[in-house]
Amino acid sequence: MFLPTKTGLRSILPLLLLGNGTLATGDSPAWSQFLGPQRNGVVAATDLLSKWPAGGLEVAWRAEGGVGMSAVAVADGRAVTMWNSSQGQVLTALNAKDGSVLWTTPLAPSYKNAMGDGPRATPTIEGPHVFAYTGEGVLACLNVSTGEKIWTKSVVDEMSSRPAAYGMASSPLVVDDLVIVTVGGPQPEFPAPGRAVVALDRKNGDVRWSAVDGMPGYSSPALLDLDGVPHVVAFTGRGVTGIRPTDGKELWSYPFKTPYDCNTATPIAVDGKVFISAGENHGCVMLKVTKQGNRYSVDEVWASVDVKSVMRNEWQTSVLLDGYLYGFDNVGSAGPVTHLTCIDAATGEVAWRKTRFGKGNLVAADGILWITTMSGDLVMVQANPDAYSELGRQRIFGKTRQTASLTEGCAFIRDDSQVICIKIRSQ
Repeated sequence: MFLPTKTGLRSILPLLLLGNGTLATGDSPAWSQFLGPQRNGVVAATDLLSKWPAGGLEVAWRAEGGVGMSAVAVADGRAVTMWNSSQGQVLTALNAKDGSVLWTTPLAPSYKNAMGDGPRATPTIEGPHVFAYTGEGVLACLNVSTGEKIWTKSVVDEMSSRPAAYGMASSPLVVDDLVIVTVGGPQPEFPAPGRAVVALDRKNGDVRWSAVDGMPGYSSPALLDLDGVPHVVAFTGRGVTGIRPTDGKELWSYPFKTPYDCNTATPIAVDGKVFISAGENHGCVMLKVTKQGNRYSVDEVWASVDVKSVMRNEWQTSVLLDGYLYGFDNVGSAGPVTHLTCIDAATGEVAWRKTRFGKGNLVAADGILWITTMSGDLVMVQANPDAYSELGRQRIFGKTRQTASLTEGCAFIRDDSQVICIKIRSQ
C-alpha cells in the first residue's frame, strides 16, 4: 500500500479498502505499486473511457524495454519498471509523458528461469524512494528522482534461505517505516524450516522481523483492515497468515497448500473478510477473521475447491466491484483453458462465465474491467454481474502476464520488448 512517509499505523486505517471495492477518498491516485493504490486492482478514477472510441485506442508513446514480468509503477510523472538487459536486471524510470529514459540502474545479473526470464516483482514508489526486488531475491532502495542506490541487500542470503523455484515474485509492500517481502525456503544444509516473510527497515535495509515458516509461494503481501485492525496478510506456500505489522507476530493462519507452492494471487479484502484463490485446480475460499479477546479465529464463509471450483486464479488476482468478484478461472494444471468469471462474493455462486476467454489479467476503474490478454489485446468489459458485456478490444502489445497500470488518463503496459502508454481518458 502507498502510505505517506510519516503516517503511523493507527492513521492508515481510514485509507484502507472500503467494502464496495473503491477507495475511501474520491481522488484518483498514482499507481505507485503492484495492483494499484490499494493493492487490489481497483482505482478510484472517474475520468476514464466508459465506451469504446470510434477510432480505437490511441497509443501515446512506446519505449524500448526488455524481458521481464514486472508491471509498471507510476507516480509523480515517472513510470518505473524492471527487465533483463545487457547490464543485467535493471530498474528503469521513464518520463510518463513521453517515454524518454530518466535513469537506468543495474541491480543484479540477468535472471534466467525455465518458466520465463527476467525479474518478476513490480517496484514500489514511496515518497522519494523506490523499492525493487530481483528474481533471485536482492531487495534495493533507490532515490526515485535520480536512480541512485541508497541500499541493497540479498534478503534470501540474509535469511539463509534459497530462492523460490520459479523466482522471487513478491512486490515490496511498504508499511510505515518497513518494507516487506517474501523470502524463500530453507537451505538443505540448514535444519531450521526457514522464514517466508521478512520486514526490513526502509532507511537502511536492516531486518526488523521475520515470520511464517516454509516456502514463500509467489504472492505479494497486502495490508488489509480486518476487524478494525491492520494486518499484513501473506499468502505463502503453506497457506495464508495474518501478521501484526509492528513486530511480525503471527495472529492467525489458514492452511491452503497448492501443488508446486503456486499460491500466487494477492489476498484481497471483501467487506472485512479475506479472499484467496490458487490455480493448479485448487480453488478459492472466503475467510472471516474475528478477534476474540487476545486471539483471532478464522472461519470459512464459503469454499470452492478442487476441479469444480468456481475460481482458480493461476497468477492473476481477482477484483471486487459492488459485491462481485471478477477474475480468471484457470482449468487444470497450468492448462490452456481459462474462463473469465464473475461470482457473488457473498455466496461464491457463479453469476456468469465467459468460457475459454483465454489467459490474461485485469484491473478495474469506474465500473470498467481493463483486461490485458497474453495474446496482446487490451479489452474493455463492463463490470456487470448480469452478463458478460465486452465494449471493445484492440491488439496493441506483445505477450504479457501483467496488468495495465491506470493513472494520469493512461494505461501503462509492458511486454517483453516495450513499455506502452495508451490514452484512456474520457474526452
